[in-house]
Amino acid sequence: MKADNKDLDRVREHIATCVIGQQRLVDSMLIGLLSDGHLLVEGLPGLAKTTAVNALADAIEGDFHRIQFTPDLLPSDLVGTDIYRHEKGEFEFRPGPLFHNILLADEINRAPAKVQSALLESMAERHITVGQTTYPLPGVFMVLATQNPIEQEGTYHLPEAQLDRFLMQVRVEYPNREEELAILELDNNKQKVSAGKAKAVLTQAKLKAMRSAVADMYLDERLYQYIVDLVRATRTAQAYDAELGRWARFGASPRASIALSRCARALAWMRGDEYVSPEHIQQVAPEILRHRLLLTFEAEAEGVTTDDFIARLLELVAIP
Repeated sequence: MKADNKDLDRVREHIATCVIGQQRLVDSMLIGLLSDGHLLVEGLPGLAKTTAVNALADAIEGDFHRIQFTPDLLPSDLVGTDIYRHEKGEFEFRPGPLFHNILLADEINRAPAKVQSALLESMAERHITVGQTTYPLPGVFMVLATQNPIEQEGTYHLPEAQLDRFLMQVRVEYPNREEELAILELDNNKQKVSAGKAKAVLTQAKLKAMRSAVADMYLDERLYQYIVDLVRATRTAQAYDAELGRWARFGASPRASIALSRCARALAWMRGDEYVSPEHIQQVAPEILRHRLLLTFEAEAEGVTTDDFIARLLELVAIP
């Protein structure tokens, strides 16, 4: 099947009927979909994080499930459990929410470590283990997780190993004045007309063809070098700038290099470009690197953010 980004445009159009603005979030969700990766969406309540994920799921052929993470959640609530059948005299596995194509993990940082561990296995290995049996997950499997960055009561810090499994971390900001006016109009229209469930406009076969086309996007050998130099610079920042060296505690893993390559290709294909350019790499870099960096206490005391660090790094690392 031939891949056509017009189908992706129709997905974008459907999301636009449900969410006003938030283009960075929408682009990142589509890039994650094309790159076969998972997304962590961070933002204050009421900024359409859950609405955007729901809209994306409605437009894609496949099963969707939303699960609200809470402190009393158990691993079996995610992966499923073995149930004893008296009539058969044997145990039967009942799959959990992880066996859907798209999983919305709402407020992911409210679940304890055991639940996070179960989710980590599914994200990293694309299978889950119950007892002594391992079950593969669907071929199209994507976790979109949300978290509130300011609320700390009843939350758990996500392990660094799990954060590294997310392809991108997207930060959702407040809408501007015009967008907020449009939100009011959209809500008023929804009250007048009850919207039905959208018909899926992107089949799994088309999605797989798109992913194949993205993988075929040309990325020059010098840009491979640029990606590696950029990621390695997060670990050796002092070689580029003494101040950056003071800010950096731990740099990004090689997964960041893989993510930069995949996402830059996806962005170039989405835009209809013939090849990947340095601009594509630079545009996806903040979402890929921000959750993989650890800054020093000194940087935090000075009010330096990971985005500040990344912006400075992009200025200093030369393109071969």
